[in-house]
Amino acid sequence: MGEMPNTDGGRATIQSYRDLLVWQKGMVLAEACYRVTAHLPKEETYGLMSQIRRAAVSIPANIAEGHGRDSTGSFIQHLRIAQGSLKELETELLLTKRVNILKSEDLTDVFSTADELGKMLRALIRSLQNPSR
Repeated sequence: MGEMPNTDGGRATIQSYRDLLVWQKGMVLAEACYRVTAHLPKEETYGLMSQIRRAAVSIPANIAEGHGRDSTGSFIQHLRIAQGSLKELETELLLTKRVNILKSEDLTDVFSTADELGKMLRALIRSLQNPSR
């Protein structure tokens, strides 16, 4: 797994999971989630705040763990877990809007980053499943 396809069709040498753009975007999303949840009411500390932060951290953590495994299949599985955590995170953030804990404008950038990350995860999984493309 030393070389991975990049978005322009070339090959990029990956020395560490930290070199993966998808991991970097996951970290940006996790940071954004920590910032936005800092404004949640104190009574949500062990509720939505905790759930959102756990799901957000799970995304780059699974990307890193999967990259550290010895097989492409295991990496793909961890990328799929990261996708699941992303959907969980989006659901929890949508709930904060529905119950009027956070406002839509507070979440615009977070949802934009989440959308980008979802596309990146899907593209990486496809490229690993079909390396000849």
